[in-house]
Amino acid sequence: MNRATAPQAEPPAEARGRIDKRRAILEAAFRVFARDGYGRSCVREIAAEADVAKPTVYNHLHDKDTLFQEAVKAAAARTAERSLTALDPLRDHGGDLRAALEQAALEILRAHTCRRAQALRRLLGTEAPRFPELLEDVQRAGPRRVQDALADRLARLTLAGRLHTPDPDQASEQLLALLTGPMELRSALGTRPVPDDELHAVARAAVATFLTAYGPRGGAE
Repeated sequence: MNRATAPQAEPPAEARGRIDKRRAILEAAFRVFARDGYGRSCVREIAAEADVAKPTVYNHLHDKDTLFQEAVKAAAARTAERSLTALDPLRDHGGDLRAALEQAALEILRAHTCRRAQALRRLLGTEAPRFPELLEDVQRAGPRRVQDALADRLARLTLAGRLHTPDPDQASEQLLALLTGPMELRSALGTRPVPDDELHAVARAAVATFLTAYGPRGGAE
């Protein structure tokens, strides 16, 4: 006889408070690192930004190197969440596929060009030699999750006969390249915001190109 799965207990208030405090420290740390860079940032300033005592930062993150790496990975994960949410409607989509792909593409571009994402890329470009393993960690925390989730949606749409993607992983990589590729030039290497109408135009063009290559055989969408 099957038993109903018991609901998971809420974490104790003390544990929730510790999680919330760690999150606040990481968010404050990322703001400080993004503004001042790793070398000019100090734990005292990060503690003040997070409104906690300096020893509290060390209790949670141990040292400045760990603090930097964890803050960067957390920022990558938060940036990815917006794109992952945008892909949810594609899981079992039965309506206007082009419109759905364009909307998902637009949200991915908005996430890619937000201030946090641009600051993240600048930090990685500057500090990657100091933390050679960090780039791989960031890829796992952010971009790879998005690419894998998009590949999953494309595979589902292919099984439903709405796309023809023999290799969904490759198709996912190519669609993301069509979206993010133009952004370095349009954003002047992340130094200017890209107007929303430009993001719309890039999303439409990327989806049109993608459907030309991967639309269902016979031309119907």
